[in-house]
Amino acid sequence: MEISSHTRFDPDRCILEFDKALRILYGDPVARRPSPADTVVEEDLGDEVRRDAAALMRVNHCGEVCAQALYQGQALASSNDHVKDALAKAALEEADHLAWSAQRVRELGGRVSVLNPLWYAGSLALGYASGRLGERWNLGFLAETERQVEQHLQRHIDRLGGRDAKTRAVIESMQAEETGHRRTAESLGARELPEPARLGMRLAARLMTTLSYWI
Repeated sequence: MEISSHTRFDPDRCILEFDKALRILYGDPVARRPSPADTVVEEDLGDEVRRDAAALMRVNHCGEVCAQALYQGQALASSNDHVKDALAKAALEEADHLAWSAQRVRELGGRVSVLNPLWYAGSLALGYASGRLGERWNLGFLAETERQVEQHLQRHIDRLGGRDAKTRAVIESMQAEETGHRRTAESLGARELPEPARLGMRLAARLMTTLSYWI
């Protein structure tokens, strides 16, 4: 099995990464690009639809917190500049997703998940571990993560149906960019993960999405 080379401890980088974690978890995220929802007229939603949409966007916000941690962990473990560049580009787009999700949650009168620090820590560790297995496995983990996120977002689109065009606009834009991240990872040589690993990822994602919908 390919193992990446040892990464020398860098205290300055550790401080920067810790600061990044604090801003992701407790800061007010600011997007580089306007939200896709900004150009869509707000509908007169019923209370039930509004609560459900807010909970779905809380799940998506939690997913974006996890994405930031995963990319952070993977980049920390990687020694390949091409992979680091791909991770950095994806992380920038995911940072917009994080801000868009938080904005939509607020607009719907909801709140973000109180479990975000837990998911962040777990995702950071998982991302770092995948990075230590080597670049192709690192990319394979990224590709499979994005594939499952695409499917997850499609279920949210299907659940909303013709309701709440603003929320659907955000989710559809996020889904399109997740597809791009997957294709980039595949083009860089991602290895296909074994089925037990894919199943474990699906089970972990189901636990996260179920809990974050309510908590």
